[in-house]
Amino acid sequence: MSKANILVVEDDMDIQQLVSYHLIRAGYNVSCADSGEQGLQLLAEEKFSAVILDLMLPGKNGMEVCTSIREDSENQHVPVIMLTALGEEDDIVAGLSGGADDYVTKPFSPKVLMARIEAVLRREADKTTTDTEAEEVIAIHDLCITPRRHEVLVKGNPVQLTTTEFTILLQLARRPGWVFSRQQIIDQVRGYDYSVTPRAVDVQIFGLRKKLGTTGKNIETVRGIGYRIKE
Repeated sequence: MSKANILVVEDDMDIQQLVSYHLIRAGYNVSCADSGEQGLQLLAEEKFSAVILDLMLPGKNGMEVCTSIREDSENQHVPVIMLTALGEEDDIVAGLSGGADDYVTKPFSPKVLMARIEAVLRREADKTTTDTEAEEVIAIHDLCITPRRHEVLVKGNPVQLTTTEFTILLQLARRPGWVFSRQQIIDQVRGYDYSVTPRAVDVQIFGLRKKLGTTGKNIETVRGIGYRIKE
């Protein structure tokens, strides 16, 4: 199996070198960009398995870069992990609602960062894995979800979701009528102990409902507990 290619977009040379060192040591191929514009140029030229993205960049900032990635048909499913000194709740919520799949604050543990990179890559690999069994298709309300293709259709029309939004929708759709707490949703999405505020989960659900249009009304809030999709 070929090594995964990771793009590090970071203008602080010390942090860029630290992250690159641990990625290379873990067996990844690494490319680095010092600005948002340079990062987007590399994405246009090469295929990457994930992007490590600083928020405070010269020129085009990290949020703008993330938005550009999500609007790019070639790269919109590439996992984005924001690595930033902005660690307030509003910053985390803004990052996740802006399309990031994960959010790591500085100062950070290289071990934790590597674990989170491995987690998002595993989720991507699970979506593309094929086997001899019939392909699973989940049809509920106006939704048609094909997990292995990372495909969602609403009334026959494709809807582009982030990795996190897709994972949450799949979790709810596989158990219609079941109520999932915010912590259960976090555990499913992140795959390991992950500290995040309930508000960040609410933002993901809000974004998911918005993208699904009127069909999004079938995702119900169970006050004081969590979320479910109607049977």
